[in-house]
Amino acid sequence: MADLSARDVERANFVFSIYDFEGNGTVDAVNLGDMLRALNLNPTLATIEKLGGTKKKNEKKLKVDEFLPIYSQVKKDKEQGNFDDFLEALKLYDKEENGTMMAAELAHTLLSLGERLSDVETDQVIADCLDKEDDEGFVPYEPFLKKMMA
Repeated sequence: MADLSARDVERANFVFSIYDFEGNGTVDAVNLGDMLRALNLNPTLATIEKLGGTKKKNEKKLKVDEFLPIYSQVKKDKEQGNFDDFLEALKLYDKEENGTMMAAELAHTLLSLGERLSDVETDQVIADCLDKEDDEGFVPYEPFLKKMMA
């Protein structure tokens, strides 16, 4: 891959080898998003599907020479967003500029902005990642974001 450094190729091959559960040089396309996230990328579900990821197991297999161009394309994609981008977005809801926002606003944000989550997915993310809200309904959003992106 001309646009991937030797280090990028090495890292991609390593991640590929981890997801090659059968040891036959292929990975299930259902794991494409997980593989890209293991390489510190944040593709949307729509992007993963567009690039060949599947929702069901054993629908499609990828070889490493098919994975590298996908990795390269997602790496070049500027629309991904990172921790700092998401933090800046949540700061818009921090009316008192003290690192907290209303838990209800955070839930609403997850339900309505970007790649929308369902009610069930939102409840799961909140249960897994959100600290307990204070007496006024505020939660610290930076620890939430760190847990969610981990």
